[in-house]
Amino acid sequence: MKTKRKSISYAKWGYIFILPFFVSFFIFSFIPLADTIRYSFFEYYRSGIKEIGPNFVGMENYKSLLQSDMLRYAGNTLILWLIGFIPQIGIALLLAAWFADSRLKIHGEQFFKVVIYLPNLIMASAFAMLFFTLFSTNGPINGILMSMGLLKQPIDFMGSVFGTRSLVGLMNFLMWFGNTTIMLMAAIMGISVDIFEAAELDGCNSLQKFYFITLPMIRPILAYTLINSIIGGLQMFDVPQILTNGQGSPDRTSMTLIMFLNSHLKSRNYGMAGALSVYLFIVSGILCFFVYRMTNNNDPYGSKAAAKKAKK
Repeated sequence: MKTKRKSISYAKWGYIFILPFFVSFFIFSFIPLADTIRYSFFEYYRSGIKEIGPNFVGMENYKSLLQSDMLRYAGNTLILWLIGFIPQIGIALLLAAWFADSRLKIHGEQFFKVVIYLPNLIMASAFAMLFFTLFSTNGPINGILMSMGLLKQPIDFMGSVFGTRSLVGLMNFLMWFGNTTIMLMAAIMGISVDIFEAAELDGCNSLQKFYFITLPMIRPILAYTLINSIIGGLQMFDVPQILTNGQGSPDRTSMTLIMFLNSHLKSRNYGMAGALSVYLFIVSGILCFFVYRMTNNNDPYGSKAAAKKAKK
């Protein structure tokens, strides 16, 4: 007589283990997000000790933002992001390719990895205060340049548009290029050595190997890096906030979207702050979608393209 064996299902334990994440996400992320969207359709602010609202105004907050300086601040945010990101991705790719190349035999490789990653561990506020002290009118940079006879009078770095934006971009570059280098290095080291050896036998030089093998093979990590950088750029706040004392000086050319959002929160205009948050959410989603579509290739080895050509 055959006995029936009981089938044990462990699926429930998986659901139990992931339940805390969904509960915490629902409480601390989803509910505040839904509340922010709800507030964006209401007039809700304080004037002195008097509280106005919440009064439903529909799309008026969104229209008011489009008529304000929001687009100008969006341009500032884009410029500050580009100044920091372009050298960041370029130098990170170069360093990652060097460190991952076993033929170079770089001495003290682990030491250099630690050094380039260290700025990422420093708080952005501390970094901004350091640069504010270094590049102030009476700071060490001006003092050294004047003592060397290169300057007759100190440069007001924070008093010019170029100087302020350059400092913000430099700080963002220094804080994040180490993290990007480590990620790209891990991606390059995951490529099989046999592919590079086969390319060398076919007569490929270093640039050809980098362009035709390395870049296509690390495309997913590049997409992740770019999307992370875009989201971080749209959320840029602490560095320009501290460096310009929240004024976005000179003449609000360093005012970012999140600094603009913070000014609404400071004045307790929750309706406008909610509408601006929704705008940022939509823009982030659109940009990330386009980046993913541009960097994602469904046919990395060209087999589908070759099949299409064969049919023709």
